[in-house]
Amino acid sequence: MNHSRQQTPQPIVVQKYGGSSLADIDCLKRVARLIRGRHRQGERLCVVVSAMGDTTDRLLARARDVSTEPSPRELDMLLTCGERMSMALLAMALTDLRVPCISFTGSQSGILTDSVHTAANIVDIRPVRVQQELARGKVVIIAGFQGVSPAREITTLRRGGSDTTAVALAVTLGARCCEIYSDVAGVHTADPRLVSTAQPLQWIDPDSMHELASCGARVLNAQAVALARDHGIAIHARKTGSDQPGTLIEKADCRTSSFCHSHKTGLARSRDAINRVSTIT
Repeated sequence: MNHSRQQTPQPIVVQKYGGSSLADIDCLKRVARLIRGRHRQGERLCVVVSAMGDTTDRLLARARDVSTEPSPRELDMLLTCGERMSMALLAMALTDLRVPCISFTGSQSGILTDSVHTAANIVDIRPVRVQQELARGKVVIIAGFQGVSPAREITTLRRGGSDTTAVALAVTLGARCCEIYSDVAGVHTADPRLVSTAQPLQWIDPDSMHELASCGARVLNAQAVALARDHGIAIHARKTGSDQPGTLIEKADCRTSSFCHSHKTGLARSRDAINRVSTIT
């Protein structure tokens, strides 16, 4: 009689790759190789993708070329094409690497929103198909920034909405963490592309990160940070393909965390203003 133990499934990890991480085909193939490495380690991966590079801006420009006042509904139909292109191309790249995978739009993933075009809010997620495919050992790739309304209309979230998609899925799937990848190595004391002396932060509490994001720090979406904070989801902000540790955004017990013994200041640029944000905990 076979008394082999039933293996406990690995926890789900939700990853999100931004437009800079998918800027061109070479970048997209690099992301596919990174995902393959994680999949080979036995991790169950749900990957949320943004549109490649400046695709969203180019689609907006096209809309304005043909209409002085584009319909919000038709804008949503147009703009969701960017993320759909990313998800399909990434799935093709992973298939070539012999990684079992499947791509879903927001509606196919069960992401339900209100009816506000171009600025919708997620009201529920029913990820039946996502859970089924994860259980089959597939990497599930999901188009960020989009969902479907009660009237079955395609909707888009606010700018940076792919972060919100990823965190909302992490909450619903019971993921251990939400990893958000971009072209910067986590959160810094200032934008490292503007301030050469900016220092990386290995940890920051969610309230302080939310304040920074609200003041214009672009590394994370403020709505996504608030959602993660309210549901106890840790966010790990990292640079795509880098060995640097990045920044962990989660609550910490000041009695045990060495991070709480120092004062940190962050600078966030919002339009023409520089806002000083204290992150004392």
